[in-house]
Amino acid sequence: MPLDTKRHPCFNATVKGQYGRIHLPVAPQCNIRCNYCNRKYDCVNESRPGVTSTVLAPEQAVEYLDRVLAKEPRITVAGIAGPGDPFANPEETMSTLRLVRRRFPGMMLCLASNGMAIAPHIEELASLGVTHVTITVNAVRPEIGARIYAWVRDNKVVRRGEQGAALLLERQLAAIRSLKEHGVTVKINYIVIPGINDSHVAEVARTMRDLGVDLFNCMALFPNQDTPFAGIPQPDKATMSSLRAVAEEYLPQMRHCTRCRADAVGLLDADRTEEFRGCLSACASLPPPAPADRPFVAVATMEGVLINQHLGEARSLQIWEEAPEGGYRLAAERPTPPPGGGLRRWLQLAST
Repeated sequence: MPLDTKRHPCFNATVKGQYGRIHLPVAPQCNIRCNYCNRKYDCVNESRPGVTSTVLAPEQAVEYLDRVLAKEPRITVAGIAGPGDPFANPEETMSTLRLVRRRFPGMMLCLASNGMAIAPHIEELASLGVTHVTITVNAVRPEIGARIYAWVRDNKVVRRGEQGAALLLERQLAAIRSLKEHGVTVKINYIVIPGINDSHVAEVARTMRDLGVDLFNCMALFPNQDTPFAGIPQPDKATMSSLRAVAEEYLPQMRHCTRCRADAVGLLDADRTEEFRGCLSACASLPPPAPADRPFVAVATMEGVLINQHLGEARSLQIWEEAPEGGYRLAAERPTPPPGGGLRRWLQLAST
């Protein structure tokens, strides 16, 4: 059954009081350093992007979603929005999306990203039915971007200044083109930073329009302590209204953004993040399941009671597995390669 994309409250203001969203905080790492950003993984007091009270593993995130839906069935979209960038954590992100799609086939999926590393995953995102993606684009000129981003990391290579900003912009533009080619609805978040990019909004909005972007969201800078932009004041409502009017000449504007946390849950008009914090913490404490390709645990023991023998001395290993009724059970005992073989022994041991 096709997904009803009109029920996404962030992309359709008319349903923000009817349908809700849940952010699954599975992506703690980030691949760029914004001068306004201060990510916090254990924050309960602030309400802004980049903060969460905890980070979940993919399996924990799906269990959390299941428990939330039991109490808040109006949730229609599950998103990943940090607290870092989803594609600085591609394995966790893609695993979470696959698990959610398998368990909740009627759930809309969305993502918020800086666009740096999303491109290699767009084909699978589309196949999983990810319907909405938000890309944060703060500049389309490297000389402006260089003032906003301290560095950009491409795999393990860190680039700074205009070189880094130019690479980020190149990746963002390519990602947006690809997302639109795959039929994904794209929103742009544009952080308005007084004295840095507040006179750049028309050029950015025009560029995004030409790429086929669907929605544009001007967001006021949120000054964060211990960041380079901590001393820049937040633009006032009149300024934001004026800039939205400028951007609206090119693209429809989002005017109901609540600057959600990375663990936000509930309706935009009736947020329940605080109410579900205990549930989130409980799910974060759940033991992760054994990997399907590695279901056993090897134990080196001297007398069969304690784990107390060095692997290099062990002549055999106990092999344990999860028991269907809970807990663990002894599955087998395997001999180890004879000692004295040096590196060859360790390689043989690893292959078992």
